[in-house]
Amino acid sequence: MTLHQLVIEAAVRRPEAPAVSGPSGSLTYAELDAAADAIAARLDRQGVRRGDRVVLWAGKSPATVAAMQAVLRLGAAYVPVDGSSPVARVADIARDCEARVVVTNQARIPRISAELGTEAGYEKLDGPYDPAPAVDVATADDELAYILYTSGSTGTPKGVCLTHGNARAFVDWAHGVIEPTEDDLFANHAPFVFDLSVLDLYVAFRAGASVHLIPPELSFAPMQLVEFLHLQRISVWYSVPSALAVMMRHGGLLDRPAPESLHTVLFAGEPFPIAQLRDLAAWTGARMMNLYGPTETNVCTFHEVTKADLDRDRPVPIGAAAGGDRVWAVRDDGGVAAPGEQGELVVDGPTVMSGYWGHPPQSGPYRTGDLVRVLPGDAYDYLGRRDQMVKIRGHRVELAEVESVLENHEDVAEAAAVAVGEGVDTRLVVFVAPRTGRDLGVLALRQWLTQRLPRYMVADEVRLLSPLPRNGNGKIDRPVLEARAAGAGPSSS
Repeated sequence: MTLHQLVIEAAVRRPEAPAVSGPSGSLTYAELDAAADAIAARLDRQGVRRGDRVVLWAGKSPATVAAMQAVLRLGAAYVPVDGSSPVARVADIARDCEARVVVTNQARIPRISAELGTEAGYEKLDGPYDPAPAVDVATADDELAYILYTSGSTGTPKGVCLTHGNARAFVDWAHGVIEPTEDDLFANHAPFVFDLSVLDLYVAFRAGASVHLIPPELSFAPMQLVEFLHLQRISVWYSVPSALAVMMRHGGLLDRPAPESLHTVLFAGEPFPIAQLRDLAAWTGARMMNLYGPTETNVCTFHEVTKADLDRDRPVPIGAAAGGDRVWAVRDDGGVAAPGEQGELVVDGPTVMSGYWGHPPQSGPYRTGDLVRVLPGDAYDYLGRRDQMVKIRGHRVELAEVESVLENHEDVAEAAAVAVGEGVDTRLVVFVAPRTGRDLGVLALRQWLTQRLPRYMVADEVRLLSPLPRNGNGKIDRPVLEARAAGAGPSSS
């Protein structure tokens, strides 16, 4: 079964039930189904056919969700681009994936057409939508469903190609683990360009549940997010840990009882500082799960947090294989890492992408570039990125380990380490955000590191910075910190 058929089936079972809502309105399953058919008819007149790509340059709204469904119903693949993206980036992505049509709000069409000219067609997202016959082009599991563009190491966006089979392997697995019902309400915190949104939308649709879209301007607005959680009676929350952390630190999340509706909290995208996770666990009795996986694999491992995990001095494990995948760690010498050893995590299985757009298909297992330590029971601890393994005065230093030690300090909310300079001049600089109301001293932090790490891993410089800068996906923006560390910025040590 393909992704769009989840909505078609839910519209038959629960036509009047709420499907998707947000600040710009809401749609029942019957209304979402009808809107998808109407937009599909428009795209069909534009010449969109099976296997084509359609760029969706729009903000989060029920209409954007309907457009995704419309593209899938034609057997094409949608390519979401954040509504705040500059027109030049939208044009670059549209050219790269050879988009047949760009769908956007009517007011934006002159801007993108001035960039692309006749290289693509243009269709307005704005309603109202004329009724249209139902459409459902037969689509195979190995056909493209969507392309998610990520920042490439060269600075050029790379299109990660995910098939219906890739997505359904993850969605079906997540549905089995979460066990949602028709009464559940999922919060959609992640932007549609971020793979976390796949769970919010499609697991909800598979269950016939509803999903509430959080607009980008509220993504890191702590008090509004906390109010949203309570007012909307959210039952399933999924976000990067940073969103939950800012709600705890600045939104008063822990100052009022947890909503009775909340039964599952999922987080992914970055390690959750263990001290903050302890606070969250003490506040709610909800199940908590750490989901792991790069965009290229969606989620390939997971771990449900236990009471014993909260006694650790580092983030909880990323767990064992998920979604039908097979995972293992490869040592530097090429051998398979055994329990207690570390290596690069490798993934093979149904959630692994079909490849990058414009490049040869993915062949064989996918090397994540993430370093892990093998735990008993085929589970894994995340150690950090291979490209975050730096050499400082001849010593190998894993930046994530330095960050983990700092985040176990009771007065530290979060920390980020960067290496700047070259050769013997390489310096380790850490940026630390204190917990609300806590008075952090740089000398005390250096002493904390000295007591817990080898001398060569102790930061050359400590800077206090709150909040730490974030990129569009809510993760710590390391290039910004690297530039700040290398430049003339205020130093606290």
